[in-house]
Amino acid sequence: MARDSEQGNLGLLIPPRHVKRLAGSYRWPADSILASPYGGDLLPLQRLASALIAKARVRPRVDRHEQGACALRVLRDDRMEGPEAYRLTVGRAGVRIFAATAAGSFYALQTLRDLVLMNGAELPCVEIHDTPDFRRRGVYLDCSRGKVPTVETLKALIECLAAWKINELQLYIENVFTFRRHPQIGKGFSPFTPGQITEIQGCCRLHHIRLVPSLASFGHMERILALPKYAHLGEKPGHHGLPGGTTLCPGDPGSIRLITDLYSEFLPLFESLDFNACCDETWELGQGRSAGLARRSGTGRLYLEFVKKLHTLCVRHGKRMNMWADIVLNHPECLRDLPRDIVMLNWDYSPKGTRIPMTRKLSDAGLSFMVCPGTSGWRSHGTRLHNAIENVAVFATEGLRQGADGILMTDWGDHGHRNPLGASLHGFAHAAAHAWNHDGVNDSSFTRLFCRRFLEQSNDQLADFIEALGQSEPLTGAGLYYVIGESLDGESDLFRSIPRISPVWIPPTHRISQISRASVDGCEQALSILGEKGAARLFDMPAGAFARRAIEDLLLSAEMDTLACRKTLLAHRIRAGRQLPPRQLRRLASDIEQFSPHFEANWLQRCKPSRLRDNLRLFQNAATECSTLL
Repeated sequence: MARDSEQGNLGLLIPPRHVKRLAGSYRWPADSILASPYGGDLLPLQRLASALIAKARVRPRVDRHEQGACALRVLRDDRMEGPEAYRLTVGRAGVRIFAATAAGSFYALQTLRDLVLMNGAELPCVEIHDTPDFRRRGVYLDCSRGKVPTVETLKALIECLAAWKINELQLYIENVFTFRRHPQIGKGFSPFTPGQITEIQGCCRLHHIRLVPSLASFGHMERILALPKYAHLGEKPGHHGLPGGTTLCPGDPGSIRLITDLYSEFLPLFESLDFNACCDETWELGQGRSAGLARRSGTGRLYLEFVKKLHTLCVRHGKRMNMWADIVLNHPECLRDLPRDIVMLNWDYSPKGTRIPMTRKLSDAGLSFMVCPGTSGWRSHGTRLHNAIENVAVFATEGLRQGADGILMTDWGDHGHRNPLGASLHGFAHAAAHAWNHDGVNDSSFTRLFCRRFLEQSNDQLADFIEALGQSEPLTGAGLYYVIGESLDGESDLFRSIPRISPVWIPPTHRISQISRASVDGCEQALSILGEKGAARLFDMPAGAFARRAIEDLLLSAEMDTLACRKTLLAHRIRAGRQLPPRQLRRLASDIEQFSPHFEANWLQRCKPSRLRDNLRLFQNAATECSTLL
């Protein structure tokens, strides 16, 4: 299908598949009746009514029993081409929606609401026939590297994602759940309770989103293995200085017993058929306690046999196992022996990544699979914006070509999760647009469209600011995220007071000097651009609290990048042996100290306290270092 122009798709953030312009326009009457006999339509109709009150200045009334004339009528039609398909007609006499299911009418009403928010009381006459490209359209949110979002935050996010026609949410959990049989797991990490999971799931259900459980089950077990009770289950205790390493020993019977216990409490909470058992990045596999088994049967076979045990548990709980594809693609000989009902999640976060073309191996093996790009927001204060945009576009193309079940947009929080949620929303919306109508997305203008439609901007100033923030890292040539924790003189260790099991702690072997890599010219240019684009702060403030907070998050991201650039420039001078005026160090120390409570307040607006203190300690160490060098 040819790419729609912005005019052709009506300027909607999530572009409809087929749009036919009709002559004339429709003006909502002062007393508009919104009629549907279906209880499942009540929530989106109420949201539409709120938009009509705010933007069209009319007095809408939702009615389940109205048989006479009405402004909007929602009807069911079994002839739709899919369960989420709909037909929306805005004619001179009124608006009609036809869908086969409640999900279809839900998405139609999202589109109609967007048209009202854009046009107010008078809509252009149009006929829309719409259905998604991908059956599964998901967002994957890291809740284990420091930030555990509050239930209220997740409810607001769910409402936002549903408006973008996302139908799946996965919360990445390593240890942030209150396991009754294993109460030590999650202690000190603000874990979710069973009641909170149930509450989040109820909100998802109202918005036609499946809450799919996700639990680390093989690799990325370091926070559990750090506890003395479980350290003996690690494949290679002491790896990267961690008590139990990061990976379960597959040959230890205690490993599968632990996972059996965790699944028995966790999986019954979820209504979804699918379950993501993760199983990615099993770094130490075959290098420690199971080295002998690996030599005899091969590392791939060792991995596969433990995956089969996990699959048996999933079947026992009535779940369809999903898992990340990286290890299996490293050992493609395992593909033929995987249980046929496992869904593979192929992740790759570079548009030129080697695993994107390997998607075909999953298709050729006859396995179901999803393609999984990323926001490129982790280990960053904003995002690597253009990398994220291209990553989604390339992976969506490959997913369609190879017959993927869906797109799962990932958002991680490595090493402390300082990256704020608001900076990731652009990536969620962009992936949602590609998942619904890949050919209808104009990547080059998407940021501006996002700012106008979601962030309610009347001009492109905020879009320019987001573009500038997304260029900070490419300009400097360094990871500004790590600069806060790197010493000015290159000799001290600012991580010295951070516990090893904290999400913010970085193993010494991973600490490459980002300050040394950074370009002085690039840092100066980034400072100039961020200052120019963000100085006026004359952005329009959206009506909704969630969107307003997103703008606050973006400004916070820019503040962190600015501090990192300033610190990098000072460090280059110190390491070159140049004398610095004490006032420069005092000012940086003062600015870091003044920023810290701002960061804390922003964190607590959206998230549980969790490991906030570790990030605050890192800021304090950075400020203290400036003072000691005076």
